Amino acid sequence: MSSLDDFSDILKADEPLADYTWLKVGGPAQYLAEPQSIDQLQALVTCCHEQEIPLHLLGGGSNLLIRDDGVSGMVLRLNAPCFSEITTEGNVVKAGGGALLSHLISESVKAGLGGLEVLTGIPGTVGGALHGNAGGRGGDIGQFVKSVTVLTAKGEIFTRSEDELSFAYRKSSVNELVILNAEFELQTADADDLTQRIRKIWIMKRSTQPLSHQSAGCMFKNPRGLSAGALIEQAGLKGTKVGGAQISDRHANFIVTDDEATSDDVLRLVELIQAKVTDRFGVDLELEINIW
Repeated sequence: MSSLDDFSDILKADEPLADYTWLKVGGPAQYLAEPQSIDQLQALVTCCHEQEIPLHLLGGGSNLLIRDDGVSGMVLRLNAPCFSEITTEGNVVKAGGGALLSHLISESVKAGLGGLEVLTGIPGTVGGALHGNAGGRGGDIGQFVKSVTVLTAKGEIFTRSEDELSFAYRKSSVNELVILNAEFELQTADADDLTQRIRKIWIMKRSTQPLSHQSAGCMFKNPRGLSAGALIEQAGLKGTKVGGAQISDRHANFIVTDDEATSDDVLRLVELIQAKVTDRFGVDLELEINIW
């Protein structure tokens, strides 16, 4: 049986996590590990499983709120190049789970392959996007997936194909610990046309979302047939501030933070939003972000 001492070269104890997230708040990780290969990742996960050490996977940090007390157990950060490789063969693009979604989109466009450009402006990694079936008005990532290779919390690796996968609004059946890589089946398209489409999407998002501020993207899922942002705005909450956290005056489904913000500020603002919207409209808003 291995021990954590075997991984001392990739481990940090009591590592502050705030700067690894887009909200820039939250406490430290008991352990933070940055494996340099799939084999090393698998060995570490197996070790943690044997020693009953809780595991958490930190992706791009764009859809995550870490509590001020921090995170117990092991936080995995897959920032080594082997976890973010992107290759193209015909109309199939294969991307590591640690690759940025924006890089997957740009590489697909360079190859003259269309579909994923509808995800332009969505932050985070490919793995995080797949786990939460990221998307927007133009579609979601799940509709392009051909296969997904995963690593379980026990250290087992296997591949799921199309008929073993299911995707719904902001959720998927891909709930294993790590998404190692995924294949996407796309359509041949003109690269210039795709680039123009991306520019139009960016212009629209820049005009309606607080992209220059610290935020975690949309905080709440849209209730069926409704807009979470519109409900929050209609409840008179746009611009409301709790400590260093504020509901964006540009888009009410975004919470932005300043340098003095704490995780507790964000949580109290979330609770206020949920209470006000429930009281006013009888709608229970469900969080889109993850909370550790």
